[in-house]
Amino acid sequence: MTFFPDSKTFLQIGSLSIAWYAILIITGAFIAYKIGQHNFKKMGYNKDILSDYFFGLLIIGIIGARIWYVIFMWDELYASNPIEIIMFRHGGLAIQGGIITGLIFSWWYFKKHNIDFLVAGDAIMPGVLIAQALGRWGNFFNQEAYGSAVSLDFLQSLHLPQFIIDGMYINGTYYHPTFLYESVANVIGFFVIYFVIRKIQTKQGEQFFSYFIWYGIFRFFIEGLRTDSLYFMGLRT
Repeated sequence: MTFFPDSKTFLQIGSLSIAWYAILIITGAFIAYKIGQHNFKKMGYNKDILSDYFFGLLIIGIIGARIWYVIFMWDELYASNPIEIIMFRHGGLAIQGGIITGLIFSWWYFKKHNIDFLVAGDAIMPGVLIAQALGRWGNFFNQEAYGSAVSLDFLQSLHLPQFIIDGMYINGTYYHPTFLYESVANVIGFFVIYFVIRKIQTKQGEQFFSYFIWYGIFRFFIEGLRTDSLYFMGLRT
């Protein structure tokens, strides 16, 4: 058993390896789950109703994120080697697909349990920002989803820890740590929505929609820095 055998792997046990990506996604999902449970309880619902929901959401969300990525990267990565589709540890998840399939699953699940979709969204979506903030660090360990080339001086001017600067040195070039920009934006968004908007909320769904507004604005600017965005008909997705 070996911890941290390489930059992408958290633990190696014989031929079995556990990637940092998986650890961070699961940890983020668990934190979002606990935040959602807390909010459901405060709203007067049985918090245990989220137990089955979050397990299903995690699976459906990951599958949706993978399908979206595979569709847009089919010719480049998967047409000649389809077995790579199931190699999740190699990275390759697109949040757009995860959000779409997650929303569809959530609508079905809460309708089944007679809970207003927007009420559930207010309880759950703030925690999703924390999950995404952690998930972006999986991109760091996989050395993916980074931005355009920058100088060492630029990274040092941000006063980043040395391990982040070292991690942004890929194939002889330094790159924008866009994973970090988005991770920080998501954490700030959580505090804004959970501790400000929630306090002044007057209508159901305000936290739910605030998530999409906040995330959409920052994602728009961060995508402009990235070099590996997915495209549809010449447009970034």
